Amino acid sequence: MKKPISIYIHIPFCIKKCQYCDFLSAPADSRTQEEYLRALEGEIRKKAAAYRDYTVKTVYIGGGTPTAVPYEKLCHVLEVLWQAFSIGEEQPMERKISMEVEISMEANPGTVSGEALREYRRAGINRLSIGLQSADDRELARLGRIHSYADFLETYSLAVQAGFQNINVDLMAALPKQKPRDYADTVKKVLFLAPKPTHISAYSLIIEEGTPFYEKYGLEWERRERTGETPLHLPSEEEEREMYRITEKLLKEAGYHRYEISNYSLSGYECRHNKVYWQRGDYVGFGLGAASMVENIRFRNTPDLPCYLREEEKTVERMPLTQKEQMEEFMFLGLRLTEGVEKKAFREYFGVPIEEIYGSVIEENARKGLLKAGDRISLTKKGTDLGSYVSAQFLQ
Repeated sequence: MKKPISIYIHIPFCIKKCQYCDFLSAPADSRTQEEYLRALEGEIRKKAAAYRDYTVKTVYIGGGTPTAVPYEKLCHVLEVLWQAFSIGEEQPMERKISMEVEISMEANPGTVSGEALREYRRAGINRLSIGLQSADDRELARLGRIHSYADFLETYSLAVQAGFQNINVDLMAALPKQKPRDYADTVKKVLFLAPKPTHISAYSLIIEEGTPFYEKYGLEWERRERTGETPLHLPSEEEEREMYRITEKLLKEAGYHRYEISNYSLSGYECRHNKVYWQRGDYVGFGLGAASMVENIRFRNTPDLPCYLREEEKTVERMPLTQKEQMEEFMFLGLRLTEGVEKKAFREYFGVPIEEIYGSVIEENARKGLLKAGDRISLTKKGTDLGSYVSAQFLQ
């Protein structure tokens, strides 16, 4: 019986770099895009032989902005993938319209047409993740986004018309000059969409070094971290927590359930691909800087574009995980999920009771009201607000 695996495909191009973005992405001319896609297809073909004993259960095409490249060329990459890998259990033409295999793609408003979306569906893509971030055009402009809220509404409508029934919308909280009422207005507008998105991801803005936002707001952010004082432009920690409470309250009332710290879905529409990461399943990444983990070996492609285009061997780093590292990942990734981690699964996987390794950490955090400890170990509501603090304690 074949083993399950997931695939990530990285498209490192975008129309314009956002002010907050530290992802491996940049604008590129058509010649560079074509060279990259040829190299990507070559990597897929070459490495596929190593995965003949696996069946692909999920595919995720991310970036960058995958929809920034011509749709015909992106669809050809998908065709190469269908030919090279065993994807699902059905015959090729049937599985292209099947929900058995979740095939997701990120899309930004203003970068797709109705024709392109219909072709993506024919190529097998059955889940879209649309980056809205905010329904306020002033906030979008501050972020450096290339689209307006009206552009998002048009893209969403075109996606529905093209037949997409599984659509995620990305939202971002704690933006410069944003107040909880502003963020609530964005959430409410998303919930008024018809049909409703099946999935909503709601993340807080993180100001990363090396981005224009760090230059603009970095000193202010560092002062807040150092002194706890309320910054001039960025929401306070309490305002940020209030935005998370707003997300949970409004989405719960609308029928969504929170299955991960920052992710909500209607019943049956959790992102299967991301759950592979959080549950430490096997996945292989293709493309510039793409990361993989297969049978407890992590490996990564070169992040240097000229090297990726030139060199035959794309992988530059391999790291077998020790049992200690595997246990740590089992805990801090698993605790992101509201269902937490199962004691039985820990024992079956590692051959020891979870209490033998983490008993004192679990007991202490349960006493503080941060963890629930039964057959499963999971974060409480209070623990979710302090998720990073709790998870860090499982790093031995």
